[in-house]
Amino acid sequence: MRLLASCILIAASTGFAQAARVVYDWNITYTTANPDNLFERQVVGVNGKWPPPTIEATQGDTLVINVDNQLDTFTALHTHGMFQNGTAWMDGPVGVTQCPIPAGQKLTYEFTLQQHGSYWIHSHYMGQYMDGLRAPVVIHAKNETYKYDYDVTIPLQDWYHASSNEGLKVFLSEWNPTGAEPVPQSGFMFNNVNDSLSFVPGKTYRLRLINMSGFSMFYFSIDGHELEVIEIDGIDTQRTPVQSVYLTAAQRVSVLVTAKNTTDTNYYMHADLNTDMYDTIPDDLILNITAPLWYNNQSANFAASEDVGMGSTFDDMTLVPVDIQSAAPFDKQVNLTFDFQVTTDGINRGMFNEIPYLSPKVPSLYTMLSEGNDSLSEEVYGPQTMAFVLNHLDMIEIIVNNLDAGHHPFHLHGHVFQMVGRGEGVYDGNTSKVEWFLDNPARRDTILVPAETFVLIRFRADNPGAWFFHCHIEWHLESGLAAVMIEAPDVAQQRLTLPQAFKDVCTAGGNLYKGNAAAKSGLDLSGAPSGITLIPDAFTAKGKGAMAGCIIAALLGIAAIVTYSRIDPLKEGRTIAIAKSEKL
Repeated sequence: MRLLASCILIAASTGFAQAARVVYDWNITYTTANPDNLFERQVVGVNGKWPPPTIEATQGDTLVINVDNQLDTFTALHTHGMFQNGTAWMDGPVGVTQCPIPAGQKLTYEFTLQQHGSYWIHSHYMGQYMDGLRAPVVIHAKNETYKYDYDVTIPLQDWYHASSNEGLKVFLSEWNPTGAEPVPQSGFMFNNVNDSLSFVPGKTYRLRLINMSGFSMFYFSIDGHELEVIEIDGIDTQRTPVQSVYLTAAQRVSVLVTAKNTTDTNYYMHADLNTDMYDTIPDDLILNITAPLWYNNQSANFAASEDVGMGSTFDDMTLVPVDIQSAAPFDKQVNLTFDFQVTTDGINRGMFNEIPYLSPKVPSLYTMLSEGNDSLSEEVYGPQTMAFVLNHLDMIEIIVNNLDAGHHPFHLHGHVFQMVGRGEGVYDGNTSKVEWFLDNPARRDTILVPAETFVLIRFRADNPGAWFFHCHIEWHLESGLAAVMIEAPDVAQQRLTLPQAFKDVCTAGGNLYKGNAAAKSGLDLSGAPSGITLIPDAFTAKGKGAMAGCIIAALLGIAAIVTYSRIDPLKEGRTIAIAKSEKL
């Protein structure tokens, strides 16, 4: 990475920060890494190095990332948690807001940082970010809500020794009928199992915890220290003391920790894996990950462990945002019930409302901008794009029903949402089943939906564009557990103009940047990706033919048995013997 401009210009004499143009050159390349000290593997890095650099800027700055794809495959970048209001094409998910960047091609992502807080950037092409293309993004507020002495970012990462392509071949296979996900070989804090943190006595630290995993959920704590939660997913919260926090894949939590005044004892930070998420647990997988917190790195004296791991009592839905926003009644309700089932291609897939997501031939945002009045029809976005058209400025409530026996993190692009309710089982409209949070509910962009429960989230449709809503377990996204919120198409056509550079990327990759999901016009959807559905309970035409054939074969078999049963073998034997004697 080369920082081309003065990233953060601080006018010390006047005490205010001047907005800057923060420019990064990211040559996306292959390299090798061995962060768990167990296996050297090929990874996707930046400028020939891994890990990619942390992106750091200040609210109001313009962030510019010049991407040069030097891989032998496609790529794309998503700055996770950015609203991209007015720059929807910069959001990054392939098939939703852009075509993939082909090998050897360049593309610049450029947008104003309207938010502050803890975020991250990652590939949004297939499972590529599990191969290492991921990094923290820290956006400092012009005026921070809380004071602290040091600002430390701590990524939490699971790690695979096989490439994401190899993992997907195993996961999305008819030989994996139960849908068991590949389990990581390891996990770590920071960027290496050997990393640690040192505290200066008496100082206050802001720890930005960012779960950049492809699958795993972590429980974080520090022996002998209290954590005060002050932020979740870019939303400042009232100070809330806890002993530990959990973070599902893609979630971020900032905590304040005050260092002790003595240096006679060191401590361990803990990041425990949630084992409920794994179908099998390898014997050599370290579940209780630790990293030293040094007060005196010359001493081997460590405090006793206070780790509770999965026994954590942390509850993010009870956190209170600093900026007060009470829940408003919803105008439109979207019901998304999800499960995992074997589909007609023989693969166990995740799906909303019994339909697995299939990426359209034209990105949904481009369909929205090019199809005129037809863009108001959900049909134009494709039979398996799971598109929901939302009216501008409506309050939207999404019901997420989890029929699965596992926990799942769901991320909404382009927004934060209010977490207004939860309950056991399936939400059927019976409000008495709901535990409500309507008075200034917690807000974030990624929510945990525990096994066999439901959650209710609300957001204002104030950001025209096409916004992905998907499970952030990368295996599940690639299997089809996703939908697209098509927000205010009529307003988007008035306000948004697709830059030529994004059209050129489509052309270079042999893709189209206008038309419906089938790359045609209007509602002619012939050829749009479709046909991967639940196996029908009733008989299909082929099934009926096969059954008829089976019945005919069975009848012929029964007839043969009956016929042969009427032949007396003794009588036949005597007849043959008499015939032979007569010849003699």
